[in-house]
Amino acid sequence: MSPFTLFQKDTILLDHGSGGLASQQLIKNIFLSHLDNPILASLEDSAVIEHNGGNLAFTTDSYVVDPIFFPGGDIGCLSIHGTINDLAMRGARPICLSLGLILEEGFAIEDLEKIIISIARASKETGVPVIAGDTKVVPKGKGDKIFINTSGIGTVPPDLDIASRRAQPGDIVLVSGTIADHGATILIKRNSFSLEGDFVSDTMPLHGMVTELTATCGNDIHTLRDPTRGGVATTLCEIAETAGVKITVDEEALPIKPCISVACELLGIDPLYLANEGKCLVLVAEPAAEKALQLMRSRPEGKNAAIIGKVTAGSKGRVELRTAAGGTRLVTPLTGEPLPRIC
Repeated sequence: MSPFTLFQKDTILLDHGSGGLASQQLIKNIFLSHLDNPILASLEDSAVIEHNGGNLAFTTDSYVVDPIFFPGGDIGCLSIHGTINDLAMRGARPICLSLGLILEEGFAIEDLEKIIISIARASKETGVPVIAGDTKVVPKGKGDKIFINTSGIGTVPPDLDIASRRAQPGDIVLVSGTIADHGATILIKRNSFSLEGDFVSDTMPLHGMVTELTATCGNDIHTLRDPTRGGVATTLCEIAETAGVKITVDEEALPIKPCISVACELLGIDPLYLANEGKCLVLVAEPAAEKALQLMRSRPEGKNAAIIGKVTAGSKGRVELRTAAGGTRLVTPLTGEPLPRIC
């Protein structure tokens, strides 16, 4: 029987790139079944490798966002911020990046230059240089304007161990700012919806805030994850499953812009499942939670940080939302693809 029977016969669907349940099954049933090794099997945002008595972090990511220009950013700066953030989620200090471009025949040189200028600006502002690259061109109709791949290398401070498996009962769950900004902005821009409000992508680098956070709180920071594809809901489910814990989230504590909340309600979309490109989830030991929160709020990247939940024992992999009405509902990984190509 095909490993994809649950979804649809033997073909790849958009759902397989959603970051949700279909993506997880694709990874486990195909990729890990042939490429399995202890480092890859951890399925973290980046791999940590021992090298010459120290630790290096390595990550790679590809960007196919549509549209390629959007309020608050573009595919260029998004590719730099996203890869830097994947390194930061293991506590790494980014050192350098590579840049791979796949261009479609007929793509405007003017637009390419705008994207490269954006990449250069993001690289300079973050202090992380692009030191290697590659460009390929495919025939017209065989691509969609431009796809980007970036890989990154960083160093992890000695004795710092940040991973999903370290989440433990008693941990406090924080988010560094308002959720669903990027996903909602892409949805509205792509479909030309006439909605008023501050719809701007949150794409930004988080390594500066994370460096200060880990320097101050050390290994009291147990887990860091950026809730991109699949949003906050799917990312919390992955953490809960990996660590064998239960996570409870308070709906009223979730920081959401009013315009995002209204848009999601009008469009019938749960903001917990929309992508974020400049936010992180922080699971921290309870005694250090308030210190971590205040530190995050002292920086521009975390000015809207909030405590949103807690980790408890039992019910491995279970995530619950305590609703504003006083009840609870089960939170599951994303199933289906409500918003394709958000990064």
